Amino acid sequence: MRHQLSGRKLGRPTGHRLLMLRTMATDLLRNERMKTTDSKAKEVRKMAEKIITLGKKGSLHHRRQAAGLLTDEAVVKKVFDELGDRYQDRNGGYTRITKLGPRKGDASEMAILELVE
Repeated sequence: MRHQLSGRKLGRPTGHRLLMLRTMATDLLRNERMKTTDSKAKEVRKMAEKIITLGKKGSLHHRRQAAGLLTDEAVVKKVFDELGDRYQDRNGGYTRITKLGPRKGDASEMAILELVE
């Protein structure tokens, strides 16, 4: 039984899954939009929203925490310079998931994950 266990395993070992989510969150914050499966989008959304919240706080400690999660220093700079200011008046809900329907090859549910505004 999986009582009170959060998160999806996505059919991958822990290290592979965590690095994949970090890379996807970095790509989302760099391009502000990505197309992926519905399950992955829901997992990446959690990480991306936490990173944007760190960007809103803006201290050196929060910058180092974000740098530990993201894989590109230029994206860390973008989060703290642009995205932190853009979402300063918004309390969460920085991303939107739009469902696209099944993928042709394996019928996996696809979605677009994007930053709002």
